[in-house]
Amino acid sequence: MNLAIIGATGNVGRKTIEILEKSKIKITNLFLVASSKSAGKKIQFKGKDVEIQDLEKYDFSNAKITFFAAGSKIAEQWVPKASKKTIVIDNSKFFRMDNDVPLIVPEVNLDQLDNYKKKNIIANANCSTIQMVVALKPLHDHFNIKRIIVSTYQSVSGAGKAPMDELITQSKDFLEGKKISSKNFTKQIAFNLIPHIDEFIDEGYTKEEWKMINETKKILDSKIQISATCVRVPVMVSHSESINVEFEKPFDIKSIKDVLNKSSGCKVIDERKDGGYITPLEAENSYFTFISRIRKDSSNNKAINMWVVSDNLLKGAALNTVQIAEQLIKKNV
Repeated sequence: MNLAIIGATGNVGRKTIEILEKSKIKITNLFLVASSKSAGKKIQFKGKDVEIQDLEKYDFSNAKITFFAAGSKIAEQWVPKASKKTIVIDNSKFFRMDNDVPLIVPEVNLDQLDNYKKKNIIANANCSTIQMVVALKPLHDHFNIKRIIVSTYQSVSGAGKAPMDELITQSKDFLEGKKISSKNFTKQIAFNLIPHIDEFIDEGYTKEEWKMINETKKILDSKIQISATCVRVPVMVSHSESINVEFEKPFDIKSIKDVLNKSSGCKVIDERKDGGYITPLEAENSYFTFISRIRKDSSNNKAINMWVVSDNLLKGAALNTVQIAEQLIKKNV
């Protein structure tokens, strides 16, 4: 099986390489592709140097499956061309709401995977959406979710390498009493929170909030009512979410925990004592979506509150795409 990664030098591209190193996929050749600035450089894969190829000159027929990890502008320009010669798994937002493109989270809606044949494209969901639906799908199956209210605490790595560097620089400048400048965020991110991710749209919501709402409906169930508030926090890696879930069917907390503990990709760490929960730092480099602080909503006997944490560069991006590829290969694409 020949595979390719477009955007191989970025955060998600490099994570995809790391995951493919550990994957059971039998890879004959891995083609690494990026902009002309990176062409000619080498990245190691399974002990061998792989030379990065220039996107402008790359032949998409080289690989059976191609991961796009290069953002929406590149996806808009190149995915339609690529999909004529290779199956595309795209990590950008560009194709997510296309009715002819399946939006796949393997633990949640694998039954939709065959729909890729319409355009030869599979979309990867937003990082914050993925971890939420992984935690909520088994609960929806058992108790029928009516409404979701979610507040996110999203790490700077979700915005790219430059924002990660800016957090480091600003933190140093702040501690040294220097003047702080913001280039990648609307306000200072170091020692601060910014209740604004992506552009503002209708009724005061942002695109990030719109993505969480509409992608969840497409992946999980269009009937679920959802309200989201997305916040950027001064954390390097891993997104956290405070989620309030209202059910239609009766439940008890033990049943909730039992269901989650048995669900693929989920891990419950919920001890009601100091430190008996997962934080972003502990979730980094783990394939699991962690669920903590599970408790009844004292204001609504049909609802619970929960704390969900996952590495946004792994399950929220690269890992999910590789899992999709693994499922395609099982189907002998």
